[in-house]
Amino acid sequence: MFYDWLIAIGNWSIPLFLLIVFLHASYKKLPIYDTFVEGAREGFTVALRILPYVVGIYAAVGIFRGSGALEFILSPVRPLLELLGIPGEILSLMIVRLLSGPASIGFTAELVDRYGPDSYIGRLASTLDGSTDTVFYILAVYFASANVKNPRYSLPVGLLGALSGYAASVFICRIAF
Repeated sequence: MFYDWLIAIGNWSIPLFLLIVFLHASYKKLPIYDTFVEGAREGFTVALRILPYVVGIYAAVGIFRGSGALEFILSPVRPLLELLGIPGEILSLMIVRLLSGPASIGFTAELVDRYGPDSYIGRLASTLDGSTDTVFYILAVYFASANVKNPRYSLPVGLLGALSGYAASVFICRIAF
């Protein structure tokens, strides 16, 4: 019964939110369609401005992975991770997650296909992928779209946040599974 209510709330939340926004804009006598078109135009302009950054990140990830450089760089670190209880197979995912969300989802899918969704590696990969964000993607794309020239402490804070997410994922998966 309670579960049905949650599903109903989830299904109706976005349409109700949009209806409230539309009614509020009508009440304030705002030009709704013109405002929508202006926002869509600005969004398209931003998309065109950040496109080179997105293409660059995807090309770099593809080249780095396809050339074998990723595995070569990560091979000396694997024994240290094994001592910490982190499977070496997860290391590639940890690095790629910093660069690209879709690429990390691809890595996660490969790990789940290879080891199974109920394996420790499959569960850890899924938890890790959902616990962190793409630090370098955010810095490159979002800061470029906002014309941020000096990101100051964004990179160290982003990497620390990712490291915290990784540690929390490993800790939770060790306890839960």
